[in-house]
Amino acid sequence: MNMASNTAISLRSRLAKGDTVFGVWAALPSAFSAELVCTEGVDYVCVDQQHGLVDYGDMVEMLRAIEGRGTAVPFTRVPVNQAWVIGRAFDAGMQGVVVPMVSNREEAEAAVAACRYAPVGVRSFGPVRASMVLNSRDIAVVGDSVMCFIMVETRESIEKIEEIASTPGLDGIYIGPADLALGLGLPPNLDKEEPEHVAAVDKVLKACQKYGVIPGIQCGSGKAARKFADRGFRFITVTKDSSLLPAAVEKEIAAALGGEKSGNNVKEKGYV
Repeated sequence: MNMASNTAISLRSRLAKGDTVFGVWAALPSAFSAELVCTEGVDYVCVDQQHGLVDYGDMVEMLRAIEGRGTAVPFTRVPVNQAWVIGRAFDAGMQGVVVPMVSNREEAEAAVAACRYAPVGVRSFGPVRASMVLNSRDIAVVGDSVMCFIMVETRESIEKIEEIASTPGLDGIYIGPADLALGLGLPPNLDKEEPEHVAAVDKVLKACQKYGVIPGIQCGSGKAARKFADRGFRFITVTKDSSLLPAAVEKEIAAALGGEKSGNNVKEKGYV
């Protein structure tokens, strides 16, 4: 196996031991930007195919860039919970997927099945690039090694979180705070503090802990990420590239103009 696959094995082993890992969301359709965010301490980089401008071709090039750095594990948020879309991401060499808009046990089972080969799943066999990345065509290597996270973003998903969390073969549940806020009738942004949102997040965390799946969440800052890590979340996105760039520019322009704004006043305006 190459360096990238060894990194993936290390991530899975750390999560299995109960460690917390931190990552970055990659929404800019650029292999170079994907390389740039693979800095020390970044455990995974998740390429976002659901929102933003990243198409499949962009995703493959970004995947290669992340692999080339050899420091972070490549994940992707697929655009939809469909078997051929999920399988295609793994065939390209992705080591994990984040599947959006899962609201019940049936949808969670469909996501898990799409990640696994028969007899336990429905993934079609064609690891064209993955077989090179992992140096194997053995389904135990190219199939069983990949990770499946699903996103809970609706009121229904919170009401049915116990049946979702108990889905066999599910590796983790990832909270998209903005979409979850919409589902609860709240403004869609990150780092929510409304009591209903806080209670929903806590309910997801407890279900994950009860059924032994990895709790994950999207954050808008390192400070927020630390807070959720201390609460018990273990797969935590600290920030995303498309937010870092304008925030950094705003901070430096404000300093150049001698204005009142500072980096501490730049608030995350992202989605997930």
